[in-house]
Amino acid sequence: MSATTRALQGWHPGRVLPALLVALALMLPAGAGPARAADAGFAAPGATVDYAKSIEFTEQLDSTVLPERVELSLRYPSTLGPSIIDVPVTTKTGSQQLRYVMDLANGGLVPNTTFTATWKAYSSDGLIATSDPLSVTYQDTAHDWKTIKGDLVTVHWYEGPRSFAQKELEIGEKALRDANALLGVTDTRPVDFFIYGDQGSYITALGPGTRETNVGVSYADIRTMFALASPGTLDDPQVAAAVPHELVHLVFATAVENPYRRPPTWLNEGLAVYLTEGYPEQRRSLVEEAVRSKDLLPLDALVGRFPSDLNRTFLAYCEGDSAIDYLVRTHGRDALVALVQAYKDGLTDDEAFTKALGLDFAAFQAGWLKELGADQPEQYGPQPAPAGQLPPGWSAAGPTPEPGATPGAANPTAQPTPAPGTGGDTGGDTGGGTGTGGVLVGILAVVAVIVVVLVVARRRAGRA
Repeated sequence: MSATTRALQGWHPGRVLPALLVALALMLPAGAGPARAADAGFAAPGATVDYAKSIEFTEQLDSTVLPERVELSLRYPSTLGPSIIDVPVTTKTGSQQLRYVMDLANGGLVPNTTFTATWKAYSSDGLIATSDPLSVTYQDTAHDWKTIKGDLVTVHWYEGPRSFAQKELEIGEKALRDANALLGVTDTRPVDFFIYGDQGSYITALGPGTRETNVGVSYADIRTMFALASPGTLDDPQVAAAVPHELVHLVFATAVENPYRRPPTWLNEGLAVYLTEGYPEQRRSLVEEAVRSKDLLPLDALVGRFPSDLNRTFLAYCEGDSAIDYLVRTHGRDALVALVQAYKDGLTDDEAFTKALGLDFAAFQAGWLKELGADQPEQYGPQPAPAGQLPPGWSAAGPTPEPGATPGAANPTAQPTPAPGTGGDTGGDTGGGTGTGGVLVGILAVVAVIVVVLVVARRRAGRA
C-alpha cells in the first residue's frame, strides 16, 4: 500500500472540509469582509474673527485611523448648499490640530453675517466623524457702536447724538410700514440698520468694490441695511432717500421670495425709487434726453446688473422709475401689486405680466416706448454671416454619417474608453472585471473540484 493510499484511508470529509473552507476563506480579498469601525471624533470647534482681515477656524481631530480627507463646511444665509473647503491633514493617526484661515482683506463678507461651520473627516471607508455645528457672526469691531431699537428696526451708529439716530429710526419704521401696506405683505422680521459716519469705514465694511457714490445698500438674506450718513448730511436729499429706498428692497425681497428666480432689476430698483421719490422732473428729463439721443436702454437689457458706467447706471434707475410710473398710470396700483405678487410664484416675465396686466412683457415694453416716443432699441448679439466667400476650410464637408444616424450625433458604434481599473463597465464587475463576486465564484469552483478528487481517491483506496 502506498503512502498516499494510507493517508487517504484516514481521511473523512466531515473533518477535512471545514478546515478547507476556513483556509479558502482566508484567501478572500481583505475588502470583502466587514470593515472595523473607526474610532474618531472632533473636540469643540473654534473661530477667531479679526475684522476686515480674516476669520481663523480651528478644530482638534482624534482618530485611530488615518483620515484621507477633512473638509470644512460653511453654510451661509439663503444659500442652496454649503461651501466646501478641503483642509490639509497630517500623515498620522492620533490627535492633530486642524486650521483654516478665511482671508477677508479684499472683502467678500459684510458685517452682521451669521453662518454655520461644520467639520467632517473621511477615511477610505467613508465618513468617520462630524463636528458639532458652530455659529459664527462677523461683526464690525472697529467702532464703539450705540444702539436704539424700534418695533422692527434696530439702528446702530457711532457718530452723532441720539436724536440723529432717533430720526433715522422713525424714517426706517415708516418706510417699512408703507412698503408692507403697498405690496400686501406682513414682514415682521427685524432689520438691523448700521449707519457709518465716514466713507472709509463704510467702504471697508462693504468691500473695495463699493462705488464712491454709494450711500446705502441692503442685504435681504441677513436683513441688514448699511448707510453712509451723519448729522451734517441728514438734510441731503440723496441721503434722506437712501434709507426708505433700501428698506423697500427688503420688503420687496419678502414679497417675491421663491427658490426659482429673481424679478428683473429694473422692476426692483424702479419700484424702490418710485415709492420713495415718485417720478421727479430731473429723472423725467434724463429719460427724455436719452430718447432724443437714442441712448435709451431697453428694459430687457436691465434684468441683471446695471451698467458699470455711472451715467448709464443713473439712466437705468431713471428708466426703471419711468416704467413703474407708466405701469401705475395705465394699469393702476393694483396691477403693480399683482405683478409683484405674481413673481412670488417663480413665473417668467411674460407669465407674470400676463397674469397681472393681461399682456406679455414685450407688449408692455412696446407701450412704454411708444408713450416716450422712442424707437424700438436695436438688438445686439450674434448676427448672420455676411454674404461672400468663406475662408479656406470653413466649408469642408464633415465625415459621412452611417445610414440611419442622426446628423451631428456621436458614432453609435463607438465604445467609450474605460478609465484605468474600471474594467470598461460602470455597472458592475462583469465583462472581465476582478471584483469580489468573481473571486468568490472561482473559489467555490476550486472547492468543488477538490472535494470530487478526494472522494474518488477515497473510493479507490478502499478497493485497494
